[in-house]
Amino acid sequence: MTIIDRRFETVESTEFRNGMSRLGAAVNIVTTRAPEGPFGFTASAVCSVSDTPATLLACINRQSSCFPAFQAARFFCVNTLACGHEALSNLFGGKTPMPERFLSGRWLQGKTGAPVLEDALVSFECELAHAFDEGTHRVLFGRVVDIRRSDREAALLYCSRRYVVCGEAAPA
Repeated sequence: MTIIDRRFETVESTEFRNGMSRLGAAVNIVTTRAPEGPFGFTASAVCSVSDTPATLLACINRQSSCFPAFQAARFFCVNTLACGHEALSNLFGGKTPMPERFLSGRWLQGKTGAPVLEDALVSFECELAHAFDEGTHRVLFGRVVDIRRSDREAALLYCSRRYVVCGEAAPA
């Protein structure tokens, strides 16, 4: 097999975004606590990295109003949303002032101090292990130090620019 030594240009950002819109992903609210209070944003760029040690990654846009809080944070929490959390996702994904975001939903203080959504499908509290910048985003690698699971089964996904529910039990 011959490897072609050629460099290719990346696709245009609009074409990339349109393609990525077809890649369904879980909807999450990533949170942290700063001296000024809680901070959080909606993210679909979250995934498992390793189970030994338990590590996940989450991406945050460096232009986000939340970025300074996450840049300084030692801990963060990934709250995976369930069916019925669409409005909460939109709230944390928009321009709503930060204190107002946390007036919706039921939030607990996790063992790391990061806000944990009480009825999230699952919440992963993390200690920041590494972070690096790529393009417009910072990739946060978190070592999972606590997990809180709910009895809910229907995950909220985002695909083709709309919410989709996955995992609902079939009617009896």
